[in-house]
Amino acid sequence: MAMRTNVIVVLILCSALASCDAAGGQQAGHGSLVERGVTTFNVLSFGAKPGKQEESTEAFIKAWRAACDFNGNARVLIPPGVYKLSETIFQGPCKSKTPITVLLQGTLQAVSDISAYPGKGWISLDEVDGLILTGGGTIDGQGQAVWPYNDCKTNPDCAHLPASLYFTKVKNAKIKSIHLMNSMGFHMHVTWSYLIRLHSLKITSPDGPNTDGLHISKSNTVKVSRSVIQTGDDCVSVGQGSTNITINQITCGPGHGISVGSLGKLPNEQDVQGLIVKNCTLLGTTNGIRIKTYPASGPSRASGILFKDIIMYNVKNPIVIDQNYGSDSSKPSLVRISDVVYQNIKGTTISPVAISLLCSSQVPCNNVHFHNINLQLTSNIQKLSSTCSNVKVQYTGLQNPPPC
Repeated sequence: MAMRTNVIVVLILCSALASCDAAGGQQAGHGSLVERGVTTFNVLSFGAKPGKQEESTEAFIKAWRAACDFNGNARVLIPPGVYKLSETIFQGPCKSKTPITVLLQGTLQAVSDISAYPGKGWISLDEVDGLILTGGGTIDGQGQAVWPYNDCKTNPDCAHLPASLYFTKVKNAKIKSIHLMNSMGFHMHVTWSYLIRLHSLKITSPDGPNTDGLHISKSNTVKVSRSVIQTGDDCVSVGQGSTNITINQITCGPGHGISVGSLGKLPNEQDVQGLIVKNCTLLGTTNGIRIKTYPASGPSRASGILFKDIIMYNVKNPIVIDQNYGSDSSKPSLVRISDVVYQNIKGTTISPVAISLLCSSQVPCNNVHFHNINLQLTSNIQKLSSTCSNVKVQYTGLQNPPPC
């Protein structure tokens, strides 16, 4: 009898407050559900259509807008299912003092019409302070439909195809446990942002051109870790204005390796300072760890760079500094590279030139250290060697190949 009375009381309370879900949550307004102090905004309640060809873009933006304008703990729920989206912008700033959680359980698929993306990103977050994106779901850029329009290999002034996730002026964000695949352009681009943590990601697009796994520019304190990246370009690329960047426990390959740059393509570029790449494994990549700058560049700096505890398997160009990247110009690069340490680098290479340091004649590389380098050639036909220009290197410990 007491149990029946309690049930009646709960039903009366729910009726008075609006309605309850099966778990005891309460409705808190259109499309929202309050549960354990968190208000959930389900994209289905805003008109999202899973499993259909029609777009759900407007529904996603409405769900985000409701969560962003809510002054409390908010969560955007994307349940299992496939959702078609064209350009989607999640705009801040938001009212909540706590991070908004986007729980991605389903699969997002990009609309294949390239004209549906006038901006730089497919899914963009702009001026958001406090974000958690997680849930085990998938972000599928459907890049196969638009890769034929990519002409960046032949056109140095090409327009990049949209990134799957484009972060601008985002702070205090954590992106974890999601799968990005087949991006049109970069899988993720982080710019003008601060305190971004990315981990436990899977990024796969081995056949796509210019499909960097992650590109970072003009950002401070970005940490990337515990992820597997298989792309048609750099697994991670660190561009101008990047400060205090850590790349840890990344498995990269296939792809073009982990790169600083390209730097010096644009006028008045900002410096790169404070980069740590450690505990990474590179599998069959065309490059290992690389710093690349354009010739005829304006003056800037790349300094305070540590490559530590890197393992390579059948990497073509394990250690590269190329300050004449992407051009036949005879004018030297003015990007000054200094304070670079390579420590505990080991593995195998398919190239007889395992270390290539081609620095600028105008601003030679300065304060470069090699400590315990042990690379082996997969073939016994040739000897392993190094090549250097416009750089003086300090060596300690084991050195294979021999120093320049």
